[in-house]
Formats: sequence, structure tokens, C-alpha cells
Amino acid sequence: MKLPRIRLFRKRSLWPRTILQIFFFALIALIAVNHTLAESGGGITLLSGVTLHAVCPFGGVESLYQFIAVGTFVQKVRESSFVLMTIVFVLAILFGPVFCGWVCPLGTVQEWVGKLGRKIFKTKRYNHFVPAKLDKILRYARYGVLAWVLYITITSGKLLFQDYDPYYALFSFWTGEVTAAAFVILGLTLVLSLFIERPWCKYACPYGAVLGLTNLFRVFKIRRVAATCNNAGACDIRCPMNIPVSQKKVIRDHQCISCMECTSEACCPVKETVVFSVGDVK
Repeated sequence: MKLPRIRLFRKRSLWPRTILQIFFFALIALIAVNHTLAESGGGITLLSGVTLHAVCPFGGVESLYQFIAVGTFVQKVRESSFVLMTIVFVLAILFGPVFCGWVCPLGTVQEWVGKLGRKIFKTKRYNHFVPAKLDKILRYARYGVLAWVLYITITSGKLLFQDYDPYYALFSFWTGEVTAAAFVILGLTLVLSLFIERPWCKYACPYGAVLGLTNLFRVFKIRRVAATCNNAGACDIRCPMNIPVSQKKVIRDHQCISCMECTSEACCPVKETVVFSVGDVK
């Protein structure tokens, strides 16, 4: 009876996602290092003017109020942030928060650390340490973080969130510009990733809070075909955001990151049972 169980929960590789995650992590790391080198006259000339803030779509969200009100950007935010914000929003409306699941380097790092945690605590134990009732409450904390970030940015006209941002700390730790608070938050995020998959994404990320709302009306959705589902729970175990996929027909959870790890292509043992589609499935 054990051999079928092993095959049941065997994970297949979503290699396009892995490649994109590595690519964007390497790209952001290159931009960050190159900007530092450019300040001393080195680096790649073509990228010398590109900063972390210039390629961060959340900067567009932070600066949106000031741009509408007075036509200017918050300090350090560039026009490129607005362009990227628009692109990410369009993608989210179509496919959900794919930026979170396929692009965000901080999310990728949490996943990489989480692979170690999964080996230590095994698949069924890892990512299930937080009691369900507490977890349900904590998931809404990131909306509080979002409100706070927008408030301090609007009232100050500066990117004060940078002083607490683990993403900025991760790619700027060598510059001397990172505050102690940001280092602490980054450290906690990485340590917690050994026990909880994507803890920052789940409980604190303000941009994830924004993009997560698109799950309510996105065009392409993750759907479960009840007629062929064997209710084995492979999709639930593999979901990094602990969404009970096997109990839903359509995934509209605000925490879904469109990683596709629950689908038949990745872990569901039954073909075309958990699918990514634009219309209803039979």
C-alpha cells in the first residue's frame, strides 16, 4: 500500500517557472551589484543608471497618490516603476499574482530556504507549524502593512518603507544603506522560511496584498474537476500558501500566487483534474 502512496505525492518539475525564478533573481542581483560598481566608475555602462527602485513595480503603487495629486514621483521612484506596475497589474488581472509566484526574487529566496526546511521536517510537517486559527488571522496582517506603508509614504513623500524592506536588504546588504531593522526582518524571514513556506509573502508583503485581490476577478483561474478528483490531498500539501485546493472548485483565495504547484502538471496524480483555464471545466 505504501508504493502507490509514494507515486501519488511525487512532484513533477515546472521547469519554466524554475528558469524564470533563477533568471529574475540573477537579473536583480546583477542590477544591484552593477549600480554599486557604477558609483565608483565601474560596472556595465548600459545598466549604470538602473537601480533597485527603478525596477520595483511596488514603487509605482507607493507613488501613485503623489503622482495623481501633484504630478510628481515619490523620492527615488522612477517612471519605469509605473510602467512595471502597469504590466504586473495587467498580468495579474489575466493570470493572477504571477509576479509573486514566478518573478519576485524575495519569494524565490524564501522558496530555496524552504527546500531545506522541507527536507528537515518532511513534506507533511513542513509549512504546517502555525495553528490554523492563528494562521487565518495572520494572513490579513499584510493588509495592515500595506495601509501603513501607503500612509507613511503619502505623508512623508519618501520611501520610508525601504528602512524595513527585506527585499531591499537582501540586494543592498553590502552598501551600508540598509538599516538594522531591515536586516532583522530579512533574518527573521529567512529563519522562518525553514518552518513556513514564504512567511513574508503570507503575512507581511504589502505588494502581495495588492496583487492578491486580483484573485477575486482574474480571467484565468485554477480550477478543480470534482468528477475526477480522488481527494488524496496532494494539491493541498504542495500549495505553498496552504490553500485547501481539494475543497474548492475554483481558487479565488486572496493568498494564491499562481505558482501552479497544485496543478496536474506539477503534483496532482490525475490528468486534467487541477487545471489552469479561462472557462468552466467539466
